[in-house]
Amino acid sequence: MKVIARVSVALVVVLLLSLTLIDRSPAAKAKAAPLDLSGEIHGAPYRIRVPDVWNGTLLIFAHGYRDKADHPGEIDNRNADVAPSAALEAPLLAQGFALAGTAYKDNGWAIEDAIQDVRNLAIFFRENVAPPQRTIIVAASLGTFVGYKSMEQFNGIYDGALCLCSVGAGATRLWDSGVPLYLAYDVIFGIPPSWGTVGEVRNDIDFDTEVLAKLVPELSNIANFPKFEFIRLVAKNPGRGIIPPPPPQFFPGWALTDFFFLTEARAELQRRAGGPFVQNLDQSYDLLPAEKAYLAGIGLPTPVVDAWLAQMNARRNIQAKPSARNYVRNNTDFNGKIRNPILTVHTITDYDVLIADLEETQRRGYALDHEENVLGLRCFAFALRFSERSSDAISCSVPIERLNGREPEIIESLRRTKNSIERMAPVNFSRDYL
Repeated sequence: MKVIARVSVALVVVLLLSLTLIDRSPAAKAKAAPLDLSGEIHGAPYRIRVPDVWNGTLLIFAHGYRDKADHPGEIDNRNADVAPSAALEAPLLAQGFALAGTAYKDNGWAIEDAIQDVRNLAIFFRENVAPPQRTIIVAASLGTFVGYKSMEQFNGIYDGALCLCSVGAGATRLWDSGVPLYLAYDVIFGIPPSWGTVGEVRNDIDFDTEVLAKLVPELSNIANFPKFEFIRLVAKNPGRGIIPPPPPQFFPGWALTDFFFLTEARAELQRRAGGPFVQNLDQSYDLLPAEKAYLAGIGLPTPVVDAWLAQMNARRNIQAKPSARNYVRNNTDFNGKIRNPILTVHTITDYDVLIADLEETQRRGYALDHEENVLGLRCFAFALRFSERSSDAISCSVPIERLNGREPEIIESLRRTKNSIERMAPVNFSRDYL
């Protein structure tokens, strides 16, 4: 199954232009530009495109997850894409960017190889085309693991990264977050023994021939819509796709995508890792009153919902194999030691917009980060005024899908905490006293 990330051409170009403001010495001229080169570097197919007038910036694309051809009839996609979408190539080249991309050595969860393949491509361009003025990774989905880790490991090679559909929480948290969805499905519909278990799918399970055969009829039955809404809500999956009432024979894309990753894609990673790598020992399952009321309104009684939640909470005993979890953690959980900029699609890059945002922050009395640093995360912050000029702050970051209208409660709690801290601090206290 191929997952396609759709991105706004104008927004991506603006974000990339903002990264090019990083000052560097003038770039050397590319050899006989324009260029369109392709080949292999240590078994990884690559492609390079350089416009006639190059602005000195090289964009290296790290693509998202590609299904590994590990079942009859499947064919590996080995195309070396140079941008998140073919529609982006022309406008990026017109802006003067050089583009490069690698298909990696392998499909599937080949993160370690992918990190090295992107690095090899950057070095190859420098040695065989021209030294870039700037090198920026443009990463999507699984490729953002490559982007983040490359920025940590090879700071001297890359000057920035633009991560789309970011997985900044790390792989272990990402995969654990899928357990509630799969567990809820098992409670309601039942997972066939041939698929494996909630904690460990069968290593050679085929989504197309096995999972779809059961899932599609369930999704196609209009009476099951409330059940899948329960699954979506308990998994903290933001609303997307079908809005009730759904049309007849609906197929919510979110379920198809998520079940592919929770079955076949997870099985491919289990083979690499040597065993099960997800756990739910630190999870608990509940819904807000408003969510239960919504489900009751579409035909799912609250006692039924409570019974399903009780069954799920009674099964918080899924443990990962330590060595397998360590394998997943390697190259995909981050230390945050990044000196150069990483942008999300919400990062403020326009000076006038920044000034307007600062003025609004001053007016309301607190700062708000709406997915500007990490996609899916909102942060609220208050300055601590120990002295005339603030040098300290207190903040709270919350996943957007868990806010559910609680912003006023969080802001008021932060405000009370800020006031308490300021009352306890000595006059003119600041970090200089620490």
